[in-house]
Amino acid sequence: MPFPIKTALSIIVLLVALAAYFYQDSIGMHGPKIAIMFLAPFMVVAMWIFPEVSRK
Repeated sequence: MPFPIKTALSIIVLLVALAAYFYQDSIGMHGPKIAIMFLAPFMVVAMWIFPEVSRK
């Protein structure tokens, strides 16, 4: 995946996770809020660490 696309996707994922975190906080859900706080950065790091599958 090209660098600009991967960067844009990372930013979008983090912004959506931030919005979901504050939404869960506003409705009083503590468990999903904590899950979002840990899973969103994990998804971004995993996208940068693990290589893409290339089919030959």
